[in-house]
Amino acid sequence: MRLAVLVSGTGTILDAMADAGLPVSLVVADRPCRAIELAVGHGIPTSVVERDSFGDDFDRTAYTEKLVAELDAVDIDLIAMAGFGTILEQPIYERFAGRILNTHPSLLPAFPGWRAVEEALAHGVQVTGCTVHYAELEVDSGPILAQETVPVLPDDDVASLHERIKAVERPLYIETIRSLLDAPPTREVCK
Repeated sequence: MRLAVLVSGTGTILDAMADAGLPVSLVVADRPCRAIELAVGHGIPTSVVERDSFGDDFDRTAYTEKLVAELDAVDIDLIAMAGFGTILEQPIYERFAGRILNTHPSLLPAFPGWRAVEEALAHGVQVTGCTVHYAELEVDSGPILAQETVPVLPDDDVASLHERIKAVERPLYIETIRSLLDAPPTREVCK
């Protein structure tokens, strides 16, 4: 199976994937970022499908179609979002149904969205964690594949808690992706 990783930021998850020996075929970013530099350093092919806007005029569907074309051009089978900052539209979920993974810094369905760690602290939870799930059109939804808990410590702030979640998230994501890559292919039923 050919794995693509979608990135937008520093690339810490991508770096862990490469160090663990996951066979990443392509790294795609939605903006110039450090993750692309890391991918190049690991010898992984890269592409930047750059957003033309971060405002209200952003055409999310057209962007998603460009991204799908880029993934199709290299016959990608499985997609792992790794800190990817663009919410995608229906074309990718139609083309790669059941083959897009995401990781999220909470125990979904609790605290979906960008401020998961901050919300966990604001709600005073004693335990949070991370979730690996199949991505679907609705943000941070989709069937859950794996979760791991992280205790919230009395002196935690957003930065310290997020770092402890990341320490658990990276190996969990890698293990989950590896299990999917190693799974025997499913047989399609002809109609």
